[in-house]
Amino acid sequence: MKTIFRLTALAAASLVLAGCASVNMDQAVRDTNDTTGTFTQGKLELSRTEQQAQARARLSSELLAKPLGMDDAVQLALANSPAVQTLLAQSWADMAQANQTGRIANPVFTFERIRFADELELGRLLSFGLLDLLTLPRRMEISKGQMAQARVQLSANVVEQVTQVRQTWVRAVAAQQSLAYANQVNRSAQASAELARRMQQVGNFTKLQRARQQSFYADSAAQLASSQHASTAAREELIRQLGLTDAQAVQLKLPERLPDLPKEPRQVAVVNATATQQRLDVQMARQQLDNAGKSQGLNLITSLVDVELGVRRDTVFDNAAGTSTPRKGYELGIRLPIFDWGTAKRDAMNAQSLAAVNRYESAVRGASSQLRESYSAYRTAYDVARHYRDEIVPLRRTMADENILRYNGMLIGVFELLADNRDQIASVTAALNAYQQFWLADAALAASMTGKPTALAMASPAAGGGGEAAGH
Repeated sequence: MKTIFRLTALAAASLVLAGCASVNMDQAVRDTNDTTGTFTQGKLELSRTEQQAQARARLSSELLAKPLGMDDAVQLALANSPAVQTLLAQSWADMAQANQTGRIANPVFTFERIRFADELELGRLLSFGLLDLLTLPRRMEISKGQMAQARVQLSANVVEQVTQVRQTWVRAVAAQQSLAYANQVNRSAQASAELARRMQQVGNFTKLQRARQQSFYADSAAQLASSQHASTAAREELIRQLGLTDAQAVQLKLPERLPDLPKEPRQVAVVNATATQQRLDVQMARQQLDNAGKSQGLNLITSLVDVELGVRRDTVFDNAAGTSTPRKGYELGIRLPIFDWGTAKRDAMNAQSLAAVNRYESAVRGASSQLRESYSAYRTAYDVARHYRDEIVPLRRTMADENILRYNGMLIGVFELLADNRDQIASVTAALNAYQQFWLADAALAASMTGKPTALAMASPAAGGGGEAAGH
């Protein structure tokens, strides 16, 4: 009997200790800021108080008061976007759920009152899962592993969210830049078409010559309409990523152009210095493998048998004799493996463990390859953009300057000058697209270095919209 009461006391102590452990979400957010410092700048915060909400609102207003740069856009999203707060709250819920698996189930208290003739019997039974108690240390280890996995998942989600904000900002600025250039092209084409119409009226232009100028104007008008919608769509996508209200969306101002290229690209040695084991995807796979291994022995036992231990204390009152008789004892409830021997559960457990092993191996093998691919896309985009900046755009500018001198010397006419301007359009369009591709690739590479690969399809340099890239 003493042994039973010792087990009861041990169970009660275990309940108290297990119940004391809770999820420290503030510490989890600080850990995420440390892990993803290059993405969050330590500004990630779960807002739960009115003071925090007011501070976030003030920061959002300050950021919207000036043209929004790329880093400012990230800070605005972290401070203002409900999607970021949803991500943090969901991570908190996941950690709390993982923490719950490391706790022992509450005991069950049963009270009985039975009357028979002149006798009254009161029964009291306190029962709890004996296997829950015996396996508590292992389940607490598994719970800690699941919480660690949830923290890594939070870091990966934050990296993905920030990368989306960066790339959306690049597309919005590039689309705005493209629209500005499309307006310039359209005004030039309109002037050319009007001049051609007047020259045809006085007999200095044939119908075919005028039609060529009018055709170019018609094409530029269509391009302008497409650029207007593309700019609106890209801006609205950025507004959604930043979580702006209608009033905040009106305040949003973007820079006139994309940033200049860095003086030097990231060096491959610096990129490869990111250890494979530090990548978030590898850490995630490793945590899943560890959790599967820790669960292996626990699931083997619980799939076969379950034991409930109860401590009973009854009192029988004999009203006729005026006496009461106490009775003490214990009960064991054992689930007998007659119909289900747990083979299906063990098969599922073995399959999950095997999947975890191969998932980890796949993550390790693919990490270096993904990083090399991301760096190749980044370096190609940098070299192409620099080539446009240093070679193609200056050559086009030199050709334009020479044609202006020829025009001033009356060696060519105005339409030859306009034709040369049209030849520059494709180069300027490609240059802007090259700049956009570089900054998209830069954001994707940063994510890949951390371990959250982002797919980026390399576009043809001539496929993008126009813009004032010649000013770079």
